[in-house]
Amino acid sequence: MPDNLTFEPKTATIETGETVIWTNESDIEHTVTAYEDDIPDEAAYFASGGFELERAARNRVNEGLIAPGENYEHTFDQSGTYGYFCIPHESSGMVGTVQVK
Repeated sequence: MPDNLTFEPKTATIETGETVIWTNESDIEHTVTAYEDDIPDEAAYFASGGFELERAARNRVNEGLIAPGENYEHTFDQSGTYGYFCIPHESSGMVGTVQVK
């Protein structure tokens, strides 16, 4: 997560069972929050802050913020496409995709 309100890369392609680590390299706080309707049906929901539902992550955004220099990681055990976003910067286009093969 660099300073320009993006995830880099915007789309990451990994193998099943691999872990993605998001590191906040900016000077402001961000979240990593899955779109509940944009992950495979069998997949576990993920969000910084440990939320199990998108609504909970949105309602308690402060608990999911990743401070500058901190990180969040998630292991993807199910193949498919996962859409995610940063709650505070979603309207600025801070969205990403993990493609798990």
